[in-house]
Amino acid sequence: MGEYDGAEYVNIGEVPNPRIDNFKKVSVLPLIFLIFYEVSGGPFGIEDSVQAAGPFLALLGFLVFPFIWSVPEALITAEMGTMFPENGGYVVWVASALGPYWGFQQGWMKWLSGVIDNALYPVLFLDYLKSAIPALGGGLPRIIAALALTLVLTYMNYRGLTIVGWVAVLLGVFSILPFVVMGLVAIPKLKPSRWFVVNIHDVDWNLYLNTLFWNLNYWDSISTLAGEVENPKKTLPKALFYALILVVLGYFFPLLVGTGALPLDRDLWTDGYFSDIAKILGGVWLRWWIQAAAAMSNMGMFVAEMSSDSFQLLGMAERGMLPEFFGKRSRYGTPLIGILFSASGVILLSWLSFQEIVAAENFLYCFGMILEFIAFVRLRMKYPAAQRPYKIPLGTVGSVLMCVPPTILICVVLALSSLKVAVVSLVAVVIGLVMQPGLKYVEKRRWLKFSISANLADLHVSGHDVADSSIR
Repeated sequence: MGEYDGAEYVNIGEVPNPRIDNFKKVSVLPLIFLIFYEVSGGPFGIEDSVQAAGPFLALLGFLVFPFIWSVPEALITAEMGTMFPENGGYVVWVASALGPYWGFQQGWMKWLSGVIDNALYPVLFLDYLKSAIPALGGGLPRIIAALALTLVLTYMNYRGLTIVGWVAVLLGVFSILPFVVMGLVAIPKLKPSRWFVVNIHDVDWNLYLNTLFWNLNYWDSISTLAGEVENPKKTLPKALFYALILVVLGYFFPLLVGTGALPLDRDLWTDGYFSDIAKILGGVWLRWWIQAAAAMSNMGMFVAEMSSDSFQLLGMAERGMLPEFFGKRSRYGTPLIGILFSASGVILLSWLSFQEIVAAENFLYCFGMILEFIAFVRLRMKYPAAQRPYKIPLGTVGSVLMCVPPTILICVVLALSSLKVAVVSLVAVVIGLVMQPGLKYVEKRRWLKFSISANLADLHVSGHDVADSSIR
């Protein structure tokens, strides 16, 4: 608890919530794999980096890019997530630093970005199965299968976060193992000279950067589940650290194997090419394993993303940003209305193409990350003595400098966006800017009920209120 300009800052983690504590909390191992699926899910989808830039730049990108983007984002998530260990995550960070209006904008952009992202996974799941079941390639069977899969995975989220967490562990092990086997099989065929092939004049920078960015972001998504984590002040930083190692190795090792074991043909490096590599190196059985792992990985990413999206809506309702009914929990402790809204968004957006989905979600995600960086630096300056169970070992100047490289990267990604993606994304941003005053008007007219949970401490209180708010 720190003091600054006559005001004290209360760590909201000091206020217990007995009702929520009755539900099972997520421990370290399931949390690691939830983060793994929020960010990665395995090397499925990184093939385009080789097509765009060749082996050397692809390998270099997945080694360097984490230091520019993933490490700063994970560190900020660890500090802010332990400072605000409640559902809502980055929404609460921004609201605390910049006010509830910008907190709502953060919530809207990040939720929409997450739902757009989640619309990919049922489609990709069916894409990996259509070679075995051609009927899933299109038409009514594909539509029915996509809806059925969405409903089954949505029900899994409804049943509880602990179930989702352990399912993520099992799916993660199943998805990683075939690449370990592929690496062992490939050892006699590896030629290190193939790793250093590069042609700087033949690089699709837009595809290259979007592929890296899409595969290495969303570290902050786990913050929206902080209220469901067992001892988040210790568990969250530890899980982020191990997940970072798992994600980077999960990308780099398969790329190392695939580019080193086979002659280069950049045109072949598209989504699903790892299954072809597996067949060449190990046979049909390994190809089937990779395809099954890819399908299961999409299931894991879906349930992890939906968990974050739905608990974010619950956290926003508990802070009075959304109507009270978004804060209602099922008998399993899950946010039923948030899950239904997120599932509806997935179904409505599933008609978009893969490239459009990736570009649109990256655009919205960039706006949200700019707000997070501003909130992080502002809270460091405004409340330097506030309690931070995990604190990045940098001062104010160091914190600002840490945010500069990822901010430059954001500007590059935004600049490379197509006009169509930029227009659609900016329209979505404008909707959020109008929606918040609209919801305030609805609250004022009492058409819907809004309330702030009594179990959450005030983010900013005057000195004489500290004692009261700490025991409330």
